[in-house]
Amino acid sequence: MKPIQIVTSKVAPMDRANVDTDQIIPKQFLKRVERTGFGEFLFYDWRHEDFYLLDRPQYAGARILVAGRNFGCGSSREHAPWALQDFGFDVVIAPSFADIFHTNCTKIGMLPIVLPEDDVRDLIAQVLAAPGVEATADLEECAVQLPNGRQVAFRIEDSIRDRLLNGWDDISLTLLKEEAITAYEADGERDGPVTSILL
Repeated sequence: MKPIQIVTSKVAPMDRANVDTDQIIPKQFLKRVERTGFGEFLFYDWRHEDFYLLDRPQYAGARILVAGRNFGCGSSREHAPWALQDFGFDVVIAPSFADIFHTNCTKIGMLPIVLPEDDVRDLIAQVLAAPGVEATADLEECAVQLPNGRQVAFRIEDSIRDRLLNGWDDISLTLLKEEAITAYEADGERDGPVTSILL
């Protein structure tokens, strides 16, 4: 997966709390076995609702999504972060995330940022007041710069931060220990009889 360090981008708003994974990517679109092709179905059931703004030209190309609390609740489907990433988002900012959704994001190279609710409300207000404004999510400094220039710090586990900064997926993390694995396997070899199957 690609490393993620600093993302400066337009911000797209999803001003709703408790957005569940079935709304992020409805179940009828889960038949694909690849991780691509889900973006076109993102928030499919909400496309004609008044609160849905992601298809407006002012938000085209946004790599940062800001949403309400408990984002990604519901089922544990990995397809939800896949759909967000395939749509173009690298960062999701919310007051809180469902635990499994949060983990699934970090395993594919997407950065979920938890900010205090007041700061999220402030960011959403700025985005709605001036669609197309930009913010910066800085994983190196663990801070978000809001469109008005104000900086808000965020916390993230060191292991997750390292994973995202370096673009390490689970296989990459395993390969980092290749020498130790090779040594362990060599140490486990022994001379002795070979078991065979009699036909």
